[in-house]
Amino acid sequence: MITPGQTIGPFFGQGLPYAGGGELVPPGHADAIRLHGQVLDGAGVPIPDALVEIWQTDANGAVPRETGSLHRDGWTFTGWGRCETDRTGHYSFTTVLPGAADEAKAPFFAVVVFARGLLDKLLTRIYLPDHPANDADPLLSALSADERATLVATADAQGLVFDIHLQGEHETVFLQHD
Repeated sequence: MITPGQTIGPFFGQGLPYAGGGELVPPGHADAIRLHGQVLDGAGVPIPDALVEIWQTDANGAVPRETGSLHRDGWTFTGWGRCETDRTGHYSFTTVLPGAADEAKAPFFAVVVFARGLLDKLLTRIYLPDHPANDADPLLSALSADERATLVATADAQGLVFDIHLQGEHETVFLQHD
């Protein structure tokens, strides 16, 4: 039997995106930042039909245990968001900067990417630029400087920019989860 993961897709737009999926906090929230970027293929061409999810701690480093991610109430921070890319491959989240859940690790956004041509999701992380804990973080310190650079966002006037390169010269480091 052929399943969607084994056929041509994507099928994301038929039920996975939802209103407010990219708004982990309301845009007017006092500590709101914008986390955005593009999803790009190996040739640097934007992918207009990808889906990006983020999971994160709150600003104090606590892992949220609240329910309600699919039915945002404007108050409850659940630490999870999902948005699709637009026709230019761009995605955008309104959220807060994550705090470190563990003193020995740098704070990060956990990221899941679904896109055409992938038979399974890709997992990666987005680390904060110039964070003092980055140098000692176990994952970042195990990578070469070039690999590390693919996991660290850059700052802009509204928050953070992070482009996801699925393959090619600037390929983002992806993680394996067993």
